[in-house]
Amino acid sequence: MATPTNLSHRRTHNLLLISKLLNPRDAPSPLTLLLDSLEQPATPLIREYIRRAKLSKVHVTFISFETLRRPDGVDAFISARRKKPSELAKEVANAYSAPATTGAQQRRRLILIDSIHPLLNPRGPEGPVHLPSYLSSLIMPANPTAAAASQLQSTLVVTYHQDVPIATNPQSYSPTPLYLLTYLATTIISLHSLSHILAQKAARDRSLAAPVFGLEEEQDGVVLGRLDHLKGHENVEGVVLEVEHRRKSGRGVVEWYVLPPVSPRSQQTKEVVTLLDDHPLYRPPELEEHAKEEEPDSTFELRLTERQRREREGVVLPYFDAQKGDGPGEGGRILYDMGEEDDFDEEEDEI
Repeated sequence: MATPTNLSHRRTHNLLLISKLLNPRDAPSPLTLLLDSLEQPATPLIREYIRRAKLSKVHVTFISFETLRRPDGVDAFISARRKKPSELAKEVANAYSAPATTGAQQRRRLILIDSIHPLLNPRGPEGPVHLPSYLSSLIMPANPTAAAASQLQSTLVVTYHQDVPIATNPQSYSPTPLYLLTYLATTIISLHSLSHILAQKAARDRSLAAPVFGLEEEQDGVVLGRLDHLKGHENVEGVVLEVEHRRKSGRGVVEWYVLPPVSPRSQQTKEVVTLLDDHPLYRPPELEEHAKEEEPDSTFELRLTERQRREREGVVLPYFDAQKGDGPGEGGRILYDMGEEDDFDEEEDEI
């Protein structure tokens, strides 16, 4: 069982980690993979990325395959429909103009792709792209348009829809696109609905089978989760983030977070993401802590007064001196001081 000190260290460490991952200021993760679904799209998390990027004065480039309207706070909006991957890469490289100053805050860039599936389609204009080389060309173009772009720190955030199938060649021995993306990504964020997580947690607490939602129900006509499975949690707002971050040393960190709804125009700099274990609806009040704080009802006084505590500490028990170990065979000796009421017997004293 984890001690309170370990829990406090884990909370502090992992909250600092998610703050760095969502803020592209230090570029801690060159490639972040977002795994969303119909039950929980990645739109709230993408809005949070853009909001934090604007607070940090980071250039935001949005590559749109599905988004029709330009999101608020985006510096460069690139429509990728009916464009070849090579043409798209050139537009992404030209969308960033090197600033006149060379400050550290002016050489950072956030690139968002709302859906990676069109680039993985083998029936596209140029066929499926080679993911490692193509994604690397987006982060760092081969021919930068300015000298300052060579020192550009870019963060690429890619969205992968888990409910959308991808047509692959059955005779190919290459790994699947999802497997390759999870191998290349330094951070993988799986998005879940908070109401679904709460419903599954409530079922597990009652030793029942956790409910499934949407396509996992495998019922005809069911696409999204039905409200009758949520049992009172249908109005809960928030997104659950299952984050797996891989450090340079190879050590991985896995943690669950809750992202509450935040306005895209909010200027709040305080961290809003919390651990899932700290959410009030996910973790009920701990009865053990309340039991320790509350004292049992009794007619006796169970606690010592300050005077009684000092007198107890001043008592020297007879076996304390025997534990000093003055010599061999002396460890079991018991010293006893005779009182006035004791009857002295010389024969017993010699024994």
